[in-house]
Amino acid sequence: MNQTLQPADIAILQELQADGRLSMQDLADRTGLSASQCWRRVRDLEAAQVISGYTAQVRAKAVSLDAIAYVHVALRDHQEDSITAFLRLIETEPQIVECASITGDHDFILKVYAKTPEALEHFIMQRLLKSGLVRDTRSNFVLRQTKTRGPLPIL
Repeated sequence: MNQTLQPADIAILQELQADGRLSMQDLADRTGLSASQCWRRVRDLEAAQVISGYTAQVRAKAVSLDAIAYVHVALRDHQEDSITAFLRLIETEPQIVECASITGDHDFILKVYAKTPEALEHFIMQRLLKSGLVRDTRSNFVLRQTKTRGPLPIL
């Protein structure tokens, strides 16, 4: 959506980020709109890909994912086919939950989950470094998470 969001759209987005399971009637009650207005606006926000989907938030420790690291990755080269192959690798690895291109000494930063530190090491050695695409990695293990996912600040 390239246009500026209307106040009603912002209210809808704030409420859905807090609870994506709200019924249209509950969303309408919380935003001061009618249920049909909410339904149309949500549909339009989805069509414009402002809302990209709905998911359940699962606690990592509850599913035995006790090792979390931010892995900085430097590619071997910056040829288009190498970057494409690396991004394809990233998409196929469920342990990687976030990937961003960054500035500095490395090219990407990944947020990676594993059951143990040893499993994380195995992932880095066997999947990333042995791919032939990665020149170097640097990892920062997460000691404790204090905020795992907050709503986006819709300004």
